[in-house]
Amino acid sequence: MSSLHLLLPLALLPLLAACSGSSGAANAAAGGSKQSALDRQLRSLIAARGLTGDPAAGRELPGIDDPLAQLGKRLFFTKALGGQFDSSCASCHHPNLGGGDDLVLPTGVDAEVPHLLGPGRRQAFGTPGFDGGPTVPRNSPTTFNLGLYDSSMFWDSRVESLGKTPGMNGGDGLGIDTPDSFGFGQADPAAGDNLVMAQARFPVTSRDEMKGYFFEFGSWNDVIRDHLAARMGGYGVGAGEISDSWLPYFRGAYDSLGSAEELITYENISRAIAEYQRSQVFVDNPWFDYVKGADFAISEAAKRGAVLFYSDPAAGGAGCYQCHTGDFFTDEQHYTLAMPQVGRGKGDGHLNGPEDYGRFYETGHPDHKFAFRTPNLLNVAVTGPWNHCGSYTTLEAVIYHHCQPVDAVANYDFNQLPPEVQTTYTLQVTNDALNQLLIYRASGVKTIQDVPVTPQGLADLVEFLHTLTDPCVLDPDCMEPWVQRDHGFDQHLLLAHDQGGEEL
Repeated sequence: MSSLHLLLPLALLPLLAACSGSSGAANAAAGGSKQSALDRQLRSLIAARGLTGDPAAGRELPGIDDPLAQLGKRLFFTKALGGQFDSSCASCHHPNLGGGDDLVLPTGVDAEVPHLLGPGRRQAFGTPGFDGGPTVPRNSPTTFNLGLYDSSMFWDSRVESLGKTPGMNGGDGLGIDTPDSFGFGQADPAAGDNLVMAQARFPVTSRDEMKGYFFEFGSWNDVIRDHLAARMGGYGVGAGEISDSWLPYFRGAYDSLGSAEELITYENISRAIAEYQRSQVFVDNPWFDYVKGADFAISEAAKRGAVLFYSDPAAGGAGCYQCHTGDFFTDEQHYTLAMPQVGRGKGDGHLNGPEDYGRFYETGHPDHKFAFRTPNLLNVAVTGPWNHCGSYTTLEAVIYHHCQPVDAVANYDFNQLPPEVQTTYTLQVTNDALNQLLIYRASGVKTIQDVPVTPQGLADLVEFLHTLTDPCVLDPDCMEPWVQRDHGFDQHLLLAHDQGGEEL
């Protein structure tokens, strides 16, 4: 990344200060009746952008105490759903790691220490495909607030609602397109009730994430899932593979005395995991308090950052809201941003290779090359590293890239990456993506444009993004209901810290 002294000369983003003589103490004493010019400007923008401060309004989402969510939590943490018993959903998406793994890129199966999560998790020497670096080509997205998406799951939207009805989380009756569909844009009859349930069907089928190289080698996805369900239920092909008895938990969650064959199906497994993930609703943040009328919920710097975020470039703003729209901070569309490409990549045409064409692999549309879905920004300060391959490790750097992508790529700081992350082809592939971005700009395809930014403006935008953090996600005690600690099963996990680790 470019250091701040390399930023382009600036005419720039007007950063407004509160009216002199209207201090916070004076406003508080007056009951907040004297609103600053900054507050008035920001509240005008809030109204213009249609913000309500309630992204979960109108949605039916489970609580963590829901019986299905409780079963889903057990399933989310068990390595018995890993083909070779060495990875779980929580290996890459832990609640105490922002719903992700705090890594640039994940290592799923074949980790040196399978129960170690976060920094230090890496592939064991000599395992299939070993090259010393991360094995999964895309950054682990957070599981927080998955129930607020209506259009799609994954960076490339390979699980996609065909109806996209707002508030329905993909469960609008029009179907969900998945990698198991017979053709792009076709409903998968087995997708399930909503986008999150459809998403929960695929990590267990991924060779690098959870399946492994040898479990059900060459089998169709449904064969893999059925084998795992039989393993969990102790019947058929999976009989005797584990000693734990899951039937009582399925009977309790589904309120049924059915047999293992009837209850422990992958459909019921994915539904329970989805309810656990959909219960992770963390939206009580200072910004929404401000939107709802609390003038003193956020700092003056954060207010200046919000003005930049919600103002158009023609008005001196950064225009971030144009893609990070609404209270959920995403339009769920796909854009080419030319983020530095690190790691193994996805490969042109799904062959092994360092590039990642993103949405293009799903649609083949010429405007989708190197394009990825806009992530939501709720709790963004705790969900890094950022972008589809985690190549930015500070909010300052990723914001600057959005404002000045050409300069950001030219001055990318490789020192921010752990030494094991693969970077041999980073410059080549990233410049290909940057050239594609410039082609899209010239042809009118929507993508990021250059926006002048001062060091102060950059700091204010970062300050604003920090106000999107729900305090609960920073408090292990508050997050405890979402963490499985029943060591009667196989939930022996260790969360990596700079100084030792915490057993989970």
